[in-house]
Amino acid sequence: MGKNRLSASIVIPALQEEKYIGNLLSKIVSINPNLEIIVVDGGSTDNTVNIARKFTEKVYVLKERGIGKARNYGAHRASGDIIFFMDADVEPPQDFLEKTLSAFKRSDTVGVTCNIMPKDPSLCELAFFKFYNLLLYIVSFLKPHSQGKFFAVKREAFLKIGGFNENLPCVEDHEMAFRLSKVGRVVFLRNLTVYESMRRFRKEGFLKVLKSWIINYISLILYGRTVSKSWEPVR
Repeated sequence: MGKNRLSASIVIPALQEEKYIGNLLSKIVSINPNLEIIVVDGGSTDNTVNIARKFTEKVYVLKERGIGKARNYGAHRASGDIIFFMDADVEPPQDFLEKTLSAFKRSDTVGVTCNIMPKDPSLCELAFFKFYNLLLYIVSFLKPHSQGKFFAVKREAFLKIGGFNENLPCVEDHEMAFRLSKVGRVVFLRNLTVYESMRRFRKEGFLKVLKSWIINYISLILYGRTVSKSWEPVR
């Protein structure tokens, strides 16, 4: 990359993601084949690791599971100025890199998030996520949030705050953004949308997932911990 251009690394935690990870990795490589891609696997027994190794040499398998642990592990092995965190089942648009890195041209920007929308949504899902994204955008002026499905952070700032809290089984992304906002700006890009799978909503039920989000978020704000003791993967 050019002397004054920010370099980027992408960290993807994975567990039993053979259905999705190949699509994400092929998309990233098609956008920029020179990007550093780091996949941190939590002990998959399917073909996740083999698929990932077709796209990157930096595939690590951890004995201990945990989304925060996996993200931190990958971040500490990333060399880019900007670290992107993506879930294995997301689909970023062709211009995600350009738009996100542009936001970091302001020296005080330390984090960037964006709209997260469902793939092939029902009308109910579409309406909810449009409202949810707008709500996060408005609230971000008072208390910045992040969505771990897609979040970019300045590596220096991330290391300074100690990364993700590995003791939190969920909402660890929002908690990290709270701390990150104390050292700089966390920006919500309204002109960038990343798409995600609706597998959890459709398997567990919309209201159950929403209730879990709300309870754990309120518990985090009030007590600094979550009600849920674990966050089971849905595959």
